[in-house]
Amino acid sequence: MDDSGKTLTIILGPTAAGKTEYAIRLATQIDSPIISCDSRQIFLEMNIGVARPSEVQLATVKHYFIATNSITEHYTAGRYEIEALALLDKLFKTHDRLIMCGGSGLYIDAVCNGLDDFPAADLELRRQLTERLKKEGLESLRYELKRLDPESYENIDIANPQRVVRALEVTLQTGRKFSDWKTGGASATGRASAMPQKHRPFKIEKIGITRNRIELYERIDARVNGMMSAGLLDEVRDLRHFSPEYPSLRTVGYRELFDYMDGKTDLATATDLIKRNTRHYAKRQLTWWARDNNIRWINLSGTKN
Repeated sequence: MDDSGKTLTIILGPTAAGKTEYAIRLATQIDSPIISCDSRQIFLEMNIGVARPSEVQLATVKHYFIATNSITEHYTAGRYEIEALALLDKLFKTHDRLIMCGGSGLYIDAVCNGLDDFPAADLELRRQLTERLKKEGLESLRYELKRLDPESYENIDIANPQRVVRALEVTLQTGRKFSDWKTGGASATGRASAMPQKHRPFKIEKIGITRNRIELYERIDARVNGMMSAGLLDEVRDLRHFSPEYPSLRTVGYRELFDYMDGKTDLATATDLIKRNTRHYAKRQLTWWARDNNIRWINLSGTKN
């Protein structure tokens, strides 16, 4: 048990549940900045579609890891672990308690438990898998991943081709399931790992923000409608000059509108798909944390925030 007297409080939960508002209230009460653990809000070029905190919210509380990196950079959970721990070490010199907020389960695991050093990319194997993706389609690779590593299939974003290819690449390259490449005390599904958890020189507490399902889905639909009214289509249109290979551009809310601009669907259908895929993402987030007994869940259904 850590006896430093320092505590990191992590506000987590599904998208649109109200994490940001809750974290800002708590951070204001204890005079803490907020360390974002959102794998998309970190990108400078993405704003509306990733529900970045508003200018008022950013002015109310100092935020870190918001709009700090370009989508052209290769940013990983491993890099986040290094940079977030360095920041925490610095901030704990003047704070006894710090607030972290976000919904990226892998980033939170990286900070809490640590990640193994994944093997270097096997470029030839990746090329072969990419060719298979083009010829056979994503469903074929998903099926193989489900057969070889059902835990990864259940927990990664299987709508993201790069995530599926990477999980298969590591599994086939090493003979060890992608889901096993974690040093944390629990895997993404909550099962104990044989590898030791990395020591952190501070106490960690997790607060999960959630809503009743109907209310959460209503909030998701309202958020998507608000994003479209705020100019999400223009934001996505401004990103078309970037390479479609950038992983960040396969994010929900962006890939559906790229399909609309490519003539694959109409705008109303694309908007409905954003809502549906965001609901699916929220379910995957909840699955990720379902067996983590260290989370204290707070259901905000019926509240105004």
